[in-house]
Amino acid sequence: MATPLVVSEVAKSFTMHLRGGVRLPVMSNVAFSVKAGECLVLGGPSGIGKSSLLKMVYGNYGVDSGQILIDHDGRLVDLAAADPRTVLAVRRVTLGYVSQFLRTVPRVAAVDVVAEPLTARGIDAAEAGARAQEMLARLNLPRELWQLPPATFSGGEQQRVNIARGFITDHRILLLDEPTASLDAKNRAVVVGMIAEKKAAGVALLGIFHDEDVRERVADHIVDVSAFSPRKAAA
Repeated sequence: MATPLVVSEVAKSFTMHLRGGVRLPVMSNVAFSVKAGECLVLGGPSGIGKSSLLKMVYGNYGVDSGQILIDHDGRLVDLAAADPRTVLAVRRVTLGYVSQFLRTVPRVAAVDVVAEPLTARGIDAAEAGARAQEMLARLNLPRELWQLPPATFSGGEQQRVNIARGFITDHRILLLDEPTASLDAKNRAVVVGMIAEKKAAGVALLGIFHDEDVRERVADHIVDVSAFSPRKAAA
């Protein structure tokens, strides 16, 4: 499918349980699509809901209405209405996600953290480990850290493990939430190159990049999320 991700008429609100159940509108009439081989960037000021929107697309946050259509194994799946089993199947095969924060099982080595998405898909452990080492080397993570748990790493080192884990698979859609935020210039350039390779391979990327230089280098289109904010409409 030439357009593997379509978001249509999505609305979202949060219930403030500590304020008597008041419902706080977050966004409405969200609509965009991402074609294969392009990177669409979510723009707008901090706090407008960009990360929340990524979580909706990934299925971590439910939506009040609308559709989030994913081309999964040759059929359209609406993640906004899908059951948990289907959501997990889509994530395993089709929809990848690189968050701002690395969450791993304690005491698991960094190389195994990176290899896990491959072994979960049935790839031989030796091959998965070799590919994980290649990714960590490309991202300039010192070899002496590969067998250590990432919880002991600096923020930038953890983020490189996170990026390696997210980019090691062949998901057709990849969500990126500030992947370069904790990186130095050398490793930001590496990630920009990795994004270019994903685009060349026909992957559809949806991301958030506050670094203006990175954003200009990777974005094919920018969607201003504030256009979907009820706060803007009320202004």
